[in-house]
Amino acid sequence: MAEVKTSPRKSADMNFWGHLDELRGVLVRIAVVVIVFGVVFFIFMPWIFDNVILAPCRASFPLYKLFDMIAPDSTPPDFQVNLINIQLASQLFIHLSASGWLAAVFSFPVIIYLLWTFVSPALYPEEKRNSRTAFLFGNIMFYFGVAVGYFLVFPLTLRFLATYQLSDLIPNTITLDSYMDNFLSICLVMGAVFELPLVAWLLGKIGLLNRSFFNTYRRHAIVALLIVAALITPTGDPFTLFVVFLPIYMLWELSSRLVPAAKPEPAEEN
Repeated sequence: MAEVKTSPRKSADMNFWGHLDELRGVLVRIAVVVIVFGVVFFIFMPWIFDNVILAPCRASFPLYKLFDMIAPDSTPPDFQVNLINIQLASQLFIHLSASGWLAAVFSFPVIIYLLWTFVSPALYPEEKRNSRTAFLFGNIMFYFGVAVGYFLVFPLTLRFLATYQLSDLIPNTITLDSYMDNFLSICLVMGAVFELPLVAWLLGKIGLLNRSFFNTYRRHAIVALLIVAALITPTGDPFTLFVVFLPIYMLWELSSRLVPAAKPEPAEEN
């Protein structure tokens, strides 16, 4: 008789209230971690603002320097985006919210690990291996996406929009709230976009996606991704368009390599 596969859960005999109490303890530890990270970022936020968050506002930003090496004078030497604050409490709220967002982003691996300690006893060994792979790969891709958003997409968007003028009679005056909304949304959206290979891998694991999908729709994807890149960086510079398109297209190709190949259809019997 075949042996029945059983779960190695160590708390199988724990009742509902026991599980609830254990979950409460995990949530408390998560809250403590986020608060500690938030306090640290709150203390160092003035330095972070001057040297990291506001760095794309200056011509000395690394991406602008790189473009100047490729195409001299592509960035005006006096390029400077000056922000203003028009709300009485905006600077305080931005200080608090930026500390909270950074705390959530940088404590994310710890949060997932703490949740993992709660869920893992109920998983089979193979499920644990797949979960560890997804955890490591997902974190790497998320932070890589945030880095692409910060070092590439946001500076290009900022440089274009901050220097674009419908009329010379209308000077651009950018508020702190507008700047932070775009900064956070672009960086976090790019982090989420870079999770697409992980999503493809998971869909492939459960049999909902295979490589034939990517082979069939590759040309359609190239056109769609070019449109997305053009929307992200609405400039007339083909080099800038290519720089943004390339990492997004690489995500498509990486996703196609992480899903299984299509199973050959069985031959029809005569």
